[in-house]
Amino acid sequence: MKRFKSIKIASIFGILGNLFLLIIKAIIGFITNSQSMIADAFNSAGDIISSIMTFIGNQIASIPSDDDHNLGHGKAEYIYSMLISIAMILMGLFVFKDAFSSIFNNSKYEFSIWLVIVCIVTIITKLCLFIYTDKLSKKYNNLLIKANSKDHRNDCVITLCNLFACLLTLLNVYWFDGVVGALISIWMILTSLKIFKESYDVLMDKSISDETKKKVYEIINSHKEIKKVIHFNSTPVGYKYQISFTIYVDGNLTTFESHKIADDLEKEIGKKMDEIYLTVIHVNPIEVGKDKSV
Repeated sequence: MKRFKSIKIASIFGILGNLFLLIIKAIIGFITNSQSMIADAFNSAGDIISSIMTFIGNQIASIPSDDDHNLGHGKAEYIYSMLISIAMILMGLFVFKDAFSSIFNNSKYEFSIWLVIVCIVTIITKLCLFIYTDKLSKKYNNLLIKANSKDHRNDCVITLCNLFACLLTLLNVYWFDGVVGALISIWMILTSLKIFKESYDVLMDKSISDETKKKVYEIINSHKEIKKVIHFNSTPVGYKYQISFTIYVDGNLTTFESHKIADDLEKEIGKKMDEIYLTVIHVNPIEVGKDKSV
């Protein structure tokens, strides 16, 4: 499927781009003893893990349904998104510890033009990756690539702060470097917690949003032959949802006629709503005039 192929390519680009940034950030960071650059290097290491997890999760999620997994392997996206978030939280705590220590120990580092160059290269690289992954995220509604996209965007802002901290050293202001390192770590943790929650919600079978449910009911209500709807349920299947509900139709209709109404409605919902993977409708008869509520 084109969706999985595009995300696979994006994850490979992410691995290569972040590996390049990790190497140059680590080298310059440790040479100059810049805590914000070292923190940024660890952030890139986390980004590599994120991209690898995206690649693996996407590969598993692309496997079609089989006898053991009737609804496919789509939830692999959310399992690996959760693993990414946990890894990033641990990485953020480690970075915060070092940055916090740097602030109170009044650590200093030497200004280097290479710090500026690395920051500029990072911003350009991450901006390109953000634009690319953000487009894919909106097109395919994939949480894995959405997490990567947000991370690339955050890195642009973080590195701008890093560049500012570097330039402040020319004025003998060194404390800001440790502060930026701490802020980077906090940003990593908060972003990871949000991804964790989104993944958790899907894995715990959170129902569709009220907005999506409203769209489904609008389609149902457009069919006047449907007199009542009950037992509406939804279950996430990867990045889509399976929904089921019971409709009541005129009891004087034949079995064929009543089930054709349900079949047509299932096809219409599937055609009009990309977020719906499967619609299952149960049909019950009702005596016309007794109950017309929906």
